[in-house]
Amino acid sequence: MISFPGAKINLGLKIVSKREDRYHNIESCFYPVPWRDSLEVLKAPSFAFKSYGLEIPGDPNTNLCVRAYHLLQKNFDIPPVEIHLLKQIPIGAGLGGGSADGAFTLKILNEYFVLELSNQALETYSLELGSDCPFFIRNQPVIAEGRGEIFSPVSLDLTGYYLAIYNPGIRIATKEAYAGVKPQPSEQSVKQIVSQPLEDWKDLLGNDFEPSIFKNYPTIAQLKNEMYKAGAIYAAMTGSGSTVYGLFANEPEGVDWRVFRL
Repeated sequence: MISFPGAKINLGLKIVSKREDRYHNIESCFYPVPWRDSLEVLKAPSFAFKSYGLEIPGDPNTNLCVRAYHLLQKNFDIPPVEIHLLKQIPIGAGLGGGSADGAFTLKILNEYFVLELSNQALETYSLELGSDCPFFIRNQPVIAEGRGEIFSPVSLDLTGYYLAIYNPGIRIATKEAYAGVKPQPSEQSVKQIVSQPLEDWKDLLGNDFEPSIFKNYPTIAQLKNEMYKAGAIYAAMTGSGSTVYGLFANEPEGVDWRVFRL
């Protein structure tokens, strides 16, 4: 069985407060985008995980696809499988690609072995893999709060716009990103802002990680400026970086960014 885990962008990202469990409460709009990995699951004599494409750092046994399989195996009598992952979404880039891979593994296993788990149950399992993972179960725009796992619906449709995405290859540790942020409640909620015309977002919809990240990595700030110069209606860094995206009414030309029609 084959599936195609996608990525997401953050439309606005507010760091609201620090929690007692050392995580942070955030507010953001998660929006799915069509930059995809390829994921295949096959029955096999013994369990195996194989990855291709972009190199995935770290121990393969801790990959979220592997963890997803073992998570379900604890409660269900599922046979061994081979998992093949063609990695194309940049890693550690603020796009949630690894989280999508883990969540989509849960979804494939649920369908392949007819486990009959509801979306809500899959979201509960996926939260054990990571804060971003539950989003990819339904894979539709939401307002995310808490650690990023509390969702509320949002009426937002960017169909017809062009999305340019570029990852400059700079790895930013989560600890470093949060060190430059002072949590504080937002004056206007992300949900209120994204309900306004896209043309108004530039002056209203911010990413709290940008000021310190841009100071430390001017290349990322320059990339955002280049997208505005190319005609972006709105541009921002997604997550804690380093990927930057821009939303355009018309397809940008003469650029080396990935461009998708939403």
